[in-house]
Amino acid sequence: MELIETRAGHRRGGRKGRRVRFFFILFFATAFLSTAHAQDSTHRATEPCYHCRLRGLLIGETIVYSATLYGLSNAWYNNPLTNFHFFNDNHEWLQIDKVGHMVTAYQIARISAQAYRWTGLSDRKAAIYAGLTGLIFQTPIEILDGFSPEYGFSVGDMIANISGPALYTGQYLAWGELRIQPKFSFHNTALARVRPNLLGSSWNERWLKDYNGQTYWLSVNPSAFANRESKFPKWLNIAAGYGIQDMVAAETSKSIELGYRPYRQYYLSLDIDFTRIRTRKKALKTLFFLLNTLKMPAPTLEYTGRNGFRFHALYF
Repeated sequence: MELIETRAGHRRGGRKGRRVRFFFILFFATAFLSTAHAQDSTHRATEPCYHCRLRGLLIGETIVYSATLYGLSNAWYNNPLTNFHFFNDNHEWLQIDKVGHMVTAYQIARISAQAYRWTGLSDRKAAIYAGLTGLIFQTPIEILDGFSPEYGFSVGDMIANISGPALYTGQYLAWGELRIQPKFSFHNTALARVRPNLLGSSWNERWLKDYNGQTYWLSVNPSAFANRESKFPKWLNIAAGYGIQDMVAAETSKSIELGYRPYRQYYLSLDIDFTRIRTRKKALKTLFFLLNTLKMPAPTLEYTGRNGFRFHALYF
C-alpha cells in the first residue's frame, strides 16, 4: 500500500509541476510581448484598427492554446481515458497547492488584461475579458483530469482556479484598480534532498515542486484605501503570507510516518508595488510589471503554532 501511495503522489506532483511550468512560461512570454504596447494605455484610442487587434488576439489565443492543450493532453494523459470521476485532494500539501492554483490563475488574468488593453478595450472590459481568460485557460485541464484514471476532477482545484480571476476582475469592477495582489516567493530548503523525485533534484525543479520553499502572499496597498491627503508612500505595500514546512509527502500522515512534523507558517511583511512607481520608460514599465509577480525580500514577522513568533531581518 505504501508503494502505491508513493507512486500516486509522484504522478500528481509531477503533473502539477509540469502544468505550473507551462503556465509560467506562457505568462512571461505573453508579458514580454504585450506590456511593451499595453502599459501606455493613454494612447489606446490613437492605435490603428484596434478592433482588428482584438480579433487577431482572440484568434491567436485560441489557436495557440488549442495546439498547446492538444500536445499536453498527449503527454499527460497517455493512458486510456475512463468515465468522468472526481478526486478529493483537498487534504494534500496543507492546501498550499490550492493557493498556488489561485495565484497562477490570477496572474494569467493580469497579463491577459494587458494584452486586451493593447487592443483598445477599456480597463473595465479588459478586466472582464481577462477574468474569463484566466478561467478558460485552466478549466479544460481540470476536465481532462476527470477522465484520467491516474487523477480525477478536483473541486478544490476548480474553486481555486475561479478565485484567482475573480479577485482580479472584482477589484477593477469595484475600485477601477488593483489594491490587493497575490504574489509568490521561494527559497531553497534541505527537504528536497530527502525526496528529490517528489520535491525536485535541482533548483529549476524545486521552485516548482518543493512546497516547503514556496510562500504565497496577498500584498495590500494601504495608500489606495486612504484619503488623498495621506502621506503613506503609494509604492509601499503590506503583505500577509502563507507557507508550510516539513511536508515530504502529499499527505500529512505520510510525512509523519517518514519522521517529520508538518506545520503551517504565517507571515507579515513589507512589499513594493512596482506598478505605482512612475516612469515614462517602456522598458522599465515592462520590468516593473514582471517584478510585481514576486514578493520582494523584506523584514518579516513569522508565526507558527509550533515555534510562536520569529523575526526575519530579510525573508524571501
